[in-house]
Amino acid sequence: MRFQRVPCRLPLRAPTRWLAAVGVFVFGAALVVTPSYARGKSDSKTKPGAGKSDKESKSSDGTKAKSSSRHRGCPKEMVLVDASKGPATARFHGRVCIDKWEASLVEKKGGAWVAFSPYENPAGKTVKAVSRAGVVPQAYVSKNDAEAACQAAGKRLCAEAEWVTACEGKKGTTFPYGNDRKDAVCNDNGKAPLAPLYPKLSAPDLYGAQTMNDPRLNQQPGTVSKTGRHGKCKSSFGAYDLVGNLHEWVDDPNGTFRGGYYLDTAQNGDGCHYRTDAHDVAYHDYSTGFRCCKDG
Repeated sequence: MRFQRVPCRLPLRAPTRWLAAVGVFVFGAALVVTPSYARGKSDSKTKPGAGKSDKESKSSDGTKAKSSSRHRGCPKEMVLVDASKGPATARFHGRVCIDKWEASLVEKKGGAWVAFSPYENPAGKTVKAVSRAGVVPQAYVSKNDAEAACQAAGKRLCAEAEWVTACEGKKGTTFPYGNDRKDAVCNDNGKAPLAPLYPKLSAPDLYGAQTMNDPRLNQQPGTVSKTGRHGKCKSSFGAYDLVGNLHEWVDDPNGTFRGGYYLDTAQNGDGCHYRTDAHDVAYHDYSTGFRCCKDG
């Protein structure tokens, strides 16, 4: 298998120190501290990249669809992928709910669920997956971590065929927005973060488990984007960021993630057809994320 390495065109930038800005909100007698990476707009208001509201709009592949493609059987943070009647190219011919946005995590602390850092591996923590607009999605996550987080939320990891069908949309296109690659529509041309932080290292040391899981990596400029920021990177079913931003684990016992990440969406297949199966289910690094599905 082809193990994807960070390209060699690495700009030398000084490390950026993470400042954990927090917003404080008071609800009744309870004090909730919300880190800036977890702050998003309410689902009842316009979300980053969400485009028009529940009225009929034109999707990026030219198909008229309701932007609120949520089925009444799907939770509000999910959309219905209904491929029961096609397209003929679909790899999945059924109905399934899929998260609108790449997953983030909340952790249970003292009886309350609080935002978990998207820059840390959650192994050993009591966490569950959430899907929210305008937040930094969870990276540094293994397939095992992702599966457990989906299950804790009453969901599951997406089957590979479900994920691909959700990405290809109602017309079975190569990218969520159509068949032809378009620059900057998805977050797929970012900046490589390893070399600026480790200027004295070279391969293979540069790609060790410790360096590849450095929490500072996705806090560098030009790396991971908040969910929904690339508003046109949306399939006609209504799911965002299926290509680029973070790799997304799917339900393969041997370990597979799809869609590419902010540095590459072409090396192992183009767009929705990007597939990496080089790593086992316990693997994680700064590029690995996920989203959840639920029977629709």
